[in-house]
Amino acid sequence: MTGPLGGVDLHAPVDDRWFEDYVPGSVYEFGYSTLSETEIVDFARRYDPQSIHTDAAGSAAGPFGGLIASGVHTIAVCMRLYVDHYISHVASLASPGLDEIRWPHPVRPGDRLRIRVAVAEARTSRSRPDRGLVHSAVEALNQDAAVVLSFTAMNFFARRPSS
Repeated sequence: MTGPLGGVDLHAPVDDRWFEDYVPGSVYEFGYSTLSETEIVDFARRYDPQSIHTDAAGSAAGPFGGLIASGVHTIAVCMRLYVDHYISHVASLASPGLDEIRWPHPVRPGDRLRIRVAVAEARTSRSRPDRGLVHSAVEALNQDAAVVLSFTAMNFFARRPSS
């Protein structure tokens, strides 16, 4: 199941969400996505073919004591939750990037991930007042509440049209 966790969601649905709906200090959780061994290995073989991601038997003797997901795969899975549930489907104008990407704990086959998103800052653009920039602190947590990914996302959103 993916969706808001604990019944807490932004007050506006993703198909009617605008810059003004991202209120600094607000925190939301969305989930879940589970990574299977097959998905981890298939992704890694295609995009990150390191043995810690592709060789279940060989990785057992490696630094993580077993197979782990590629960090890029973890970002992709969490980005899906982020886009499906947090990013406006009508006002998103792009992202200039992600900062401070970290993987403090590995993601293993069978891990069930959710994301927690905190609106850190929201300001109207100085050069384009029809939009705003939102900085969001994003964390992915596994079923044990261990943070497996964190980053700061920056997103431009259109401001709500005048009535």
